Amino acid sequence: MDAPLDIAIDGPVQVWTLNLPDQGNAITGADVIDGLERAVDAVNADVEIRAVILTGAGRIFSAGGNVREMADREGMFGLDPIEQRYAYMSGIQRIPRAMARLEVPAIAAVNGAAVGAGCDLAMMCDMRVASERAFFAESFVQLGLIPGDGGSWFLPRVVGSERAAEMTFTGDRVDAATALEWGMVGRVVPHDELLPAAHALAQRIVRNPGHALRMAKRLLSESRTGSLDSVLSLAAAMQPLAHRSPEHHQRIARWSTRSG
Repeated sequence: MDAPLDIAIDGPVQVWTLNLPDQGNAITGADVIDGLERAVDAVNADVEIRAVILTGAGRIFSAGGNVREMADREGMFGLDPIEQRYAYMSGIQRIPRAMARLEVPAIAAVNGAAVGAGCDLAMMCDMRVASERAFFAESFVQLGLIPGDGGSWFLPRVVGSERAAEMTFTGDRVDAATALEWGMVGRVVPHDELLPAAHALAQRIVRNPGHALRMAKRLLSESRTGSLDSVLSLAAAMQPLAHRSPEHHQRIARWSTRSG
């Protein structure tokens, strides 16, 4: 049986593929949650990895929750409210916590529908490249639900509070062209060019020193919730480490030679 999260390595880039196409690449299953959490921790421990691309197998990026299980009251969806609360905390909410601690830049290559928790998973990445066939929907209210996976935290930070409110309160689809207009994705490409475009972006990233990438991402993460003073303090602590790195000395030497 194929793993629900397929991991491939391309030099300093890892490609994570949600691999449950028959289930719409649903991410509520324990195997997917465990796999994403393990993948994050493994990347954080491997200084050779400098970027991650996250995509979905088949025609869908991720449909989010398993609607069939919801309808049949299977698994966590059959628990009583108190048990279900803890099931959310010990289940799908591990994904946003894991993605938030991922130390390297993450690119979502959105190959199709990104719905509900699948939309939110794309928002947990640092950058998004979308196929022209992709669409996004914060669709929870249409099922009488709310974003239980952190979407109400991530989505406004990507599209702003006005657009996030529109998506959350209507549940309507946002097509790829509109997502580009709203700043939800950085670029839209023909479907067959999606992974090459994501890899091209990753290659532009990974040519830079890994330690600088990880520290730069940490600063951006801190800026989401920290004050200016806290970000400046963290930058002041990190920058001397960067100044002492061999990569900095090598690159500044090449720069000086070119400038001269």
